[in-house]
Amino acid sequence: MPKLIGTHSGTFHCDEALACFMLRQLTEYSDAKIVRSRDPAVLETCDIVVDVGGVYDHEAKRYDHHQRGFDEQFSAEFKTKLSSAGLIYKHYGQDVIRAIAKEADLDSSAVDQLHKKLYESVIEGVDGIDNGVSQYPSDIEPAYKESTGLSARVGRLNPWWNQPEGDMDERFAQAMALTGSEFTERVRYYALSWLPGRKIVEQGYTGRFDIDQSGQIVLFDTFCPWKDHITTIEDEALEKNPELAKIVYVLYPDTSGAWRVQAVPEKPGSFVSRHPLPESWRGIRDEALSERSG
Repeated sequence: MPKLIGTHSGTFHCDEALACFMLRQLTEYSDAKIVRSRDPAVLETCDIVVDVGGVYDHEAKRYDHHQRGFDEQFSAEFKTKLSSAGLIYKHYGQDVIRAIAKEADLDSSAVDQLHKKLYESVIEGVDGIDNGVSQYPSDIEPAYKESTGLSARVGRLNPWWNQPEGDMDERFAQAMALTGSEFTERVRYYALSWLPGRKIVEQGYTGRFDIDQSGQIVLFDTFCPWKDHITTIEDEALEKNPELAKIVYVLYPDTSGAWRVQAVPEKPGSFVSRHPLPESWRGIRDEALSERSG
């Protein structure tokens, strides 16, 4: 007999759709039936319940976050209160990652890195939106509106106020498929692309004094997305030795074999560099750049 995953009926949100998808990636719940109800008697028959019931109890497999006094975070490093997606990810996320990224043959250290990375890059945003946690102080007015995120797109799968409700279970299945597709893509990217890229950046960082005695220039033998990694690896090194100089430039070959130089941003996502290249060098290539740079 298949197991039962319980969640609430009515209007659905990104967090419980993603929570249900993640549970179904586990062998224990791979063929589980989704039961959508607010009836306590019905939910009592379920093997695991998410986002409804007013109880968070890992031993009892009850994962709601709406009750008074609930204030659970992913870890001490994070401040955002968990939604049902965050709760399921906190307790089962490592096994979900292993199930989705089987081909990556991940060891425990790699799974630990991915568990944290996927929380901060995917799950925390779902938690924050569902719990009404703003990304920035309320006195800052956004420069533009953004309504293309995953939570917004899941919300639009619900019927309009003036539309017939139709089959809400079918709509919820679509929400699970949408959240699952994006989450799966992110897991695979971080396991099969981001993680190997980190190894390249680690090697470049370790050998930086072979490139320049300042230790502020890093060379990569091959291109990879490096901006996220360089900050993390640098921070880990600075924790051990706060006197280390920060990286200001990276050198790497592009896909055509030409060498490129880039200034390191002040922080990931920033357009402000720690030490911008001279104005006279910008937009100049090949021999012209060699002449100007000396």
